Amino acid sequence: MAANINPTVRRRRLGAELRRLRQGSGLKSIEVAERLMVSQPKISHLENGRRTVSPRDVRDLCAIYGVTDEQVIGSLMQMARESGQRGWWHAYGDIPQSVYIALETDTTSLHTYEPMAIPGLLQTPAYAQAVIGETIPLLTAEEAGTRLKVRLRRQHRIYDPAYTLRLWVVLEESALRRVVGSADVMREQLEHLNALGAEPHVTVQVIPCTAGAHPGVSGQFSILRFTEDPEAVVYLERFNSDLYLDKPSDVQQYSVLYGRLQAHSLDPDSSRDFITDVTKTYIDAVSRT
Repeated sequence: MAANINPTVRRRRLGAELRRLRQGSGLKSIEVAERLMVSQPKISHLENGRRTVSPRDVRDLCAIYGVTDEQVIGSLMQMARESGQRGWWHAYGDIPQSVYIALETDTTSLHTYEPMAIPGLLQTPAYAQAVIGETIPLLTAEEAGTRLKVRLRRQHRIYDPAYTLRLWVVLEESALRRVVGSADVMREQLEHLNALGAEPHVTVQVIPCTAGAHPGVSGQFSILRFTEDPEAVVYLERFNSDLYLDKPSDVQQYSVLYGRLQAHSLDPDSSRDFITDVTKTYIDAVSRT
């Protein structure tokens, strides 16, 4: 696959373009479905980026919408070809969160809030292994190993010099003090967290327990934005079924919420000092063993 071509994001962008063309033609999705002799949900899935669009589908839809510019049609058909390609994560089989991983791979701006644990992109191998093993019941050793490989592969996104990810992370103090694996694992993890937080494209802020109640009590969420897709996505990770919100009103609400969480947080320099102080408690714990 060509560099930085993400099939999931291509499907979303193509779907948005097809929706715009349909609306410009004055047709309703049910009318388009009748002309193509397909179900109305298929048209909705195509426009929402939830289903692969074939180049033939694109040409047929363009004909219905009255699009005659061959350059426009050719561009949309190329997007359809790219949307059918497979991302790197498919090599690991049917893995959970594949939709999110696809979006994360192509995002240029990621704001994430984590109340319970260090985010996956910032985890050390030992911490990630402990989190996977201790929080997901009924995993076989093979499944746990695959999840670990995928999580560590996702982290390549942070270090891609040709496609920089701007990453903001807001953490609760409890995520720093919850012992995952062992005190030594936590020492290594927090040192790694501070090292990444010193990178110019990564910002880490901590909400201390003394900050009291705030809008983040409802749980983890992330906001992803893309260079080629004007529509941002809010991701809510849940145990059985993740949620993806892309209505502008939802994105705006979570963006405001994130700003308030940042206001409750220590600034990046103070957060780094705070993390260093917590790290010292783990160093002391290791020295006593």
